[in-house]
Amino acid sequence: MASVSIINARKSYGDVVALSDINIEIESGSFYTLLGPSGCGKTTLLRTIAGFHFQDSGKILVNGAEIQDKPAHKRGVGMVFQDYAVFPHLSVESNVAFGLKQRKVASAEIGPRVAEALRMVQLENFAKRMPHALSGGQQQRVGLARAMVINPTVLLMDEPLSNLDAKLRVDLRAELRRIQQNLGMTTVYVTHDQEEALAMSDTVCVMFGGVIQQAASPFEIYRRPANRFVANFVGSNNFLAAKLENGRAMLTAGGAVVADVIDGAGKGIVASVRPESITVGPVSENAGRDISVPARVQYVSFIGREAEVHGVTAGGEIIKAIVRPTPQVLNLKDGAEAAFGFDRADVLVFENHETGRRLS
Repeated sequence: MASVSIINARKSYGDVVALSDINIEIESGSFYTLLGPSGCGKTTLLRTIAGFHFQDSGKILVNGAEIQDKPAHKRGVGMVFQDYAVFPHLSVESNVAFGLKQRKVASAEIGPRVAEALRMVQLENFAKRMPHALSGGQQQRVGLARAMVINPTVLLMDEPLSNLDAKLRVDLRAELRRIQQNLGMTTVYVTHDQEEALAMSDTVCVMFGGVIQQAASPFEIYRRPANRFVANFVGSNNFLAAKLENGRAMLTAGGAVVADVIDGAGKGIVASVRPESITVGPVSENAGRDISVPARVQYVSFIGREAEVHGVTAGGEIIKAIVRPTPQVLNLKDGAEAAFGFDRADVLVFENHETGRRLS
């Protein structure tokens, strides 16, 4: 197991800043996920740790030892790629053995280590198969076994599940997490899939514009996002116009007080509430919650275990609720008046710009 420290890492491509003064600490044995949209810098950071890119400035340390000046093959890290990178002309066991042969490991040691790596990814019965005879998920596990067999100090994964179908992604992410926990291997994982990040990680590091927006536990990232970008990017959210009066945030629609605000004087603000925190009911009952926003139902989507109710307020704001799919909900007609209700405890207030910090 190994800890990873990145200190003031910076990387530019011409005038484009890919990484801006990145500082992170990754605990030994943890699963650390870099999450963000395309172009945010997450893959650049991962490949910089791997040694495929060299940063312009800053340090990378593994167990306290600097590795930023070492070539990739001397950093002791394993890499699992998005496109599997499985050699099509080699059998499964030969694919897994490749890195050991490159490192001139003794022949007598290679066989047992390959067998153990295949056992960990549950492919021991596929050792003699060629890659074309494997499913996408099996090929990805070959890539994982090949990365693990060299006993890396740190395992790096670059969107390894993005090419798989939705159900297989869910199954394989649980398997990857199981393997990582069993081995206690420090893992840095890149994805743009928010659900994947929340489900697998000890720490989620949200990036945007080459800058770390927030690094915290999945629960903290979801329930207490540091700024509007994190609140908007991780999971679904409603953003409702609000204004400040005497240090209190009030919804523009209806004027309800939703939160006390710290350090918000002179700033434009916006309130947010997660769709699953909202209930929908008759306007006359105010949905039985602290705050009720009247809106006209646009449409109702039944998606199995839940229903999405989309509405629009008198001011033209879109509001969405995720609720139990009861007959009353499913029978709501387009254009019907309804109350979208929620509690003050479920509301967060942000400065009203893309990366505006949380004020409540």
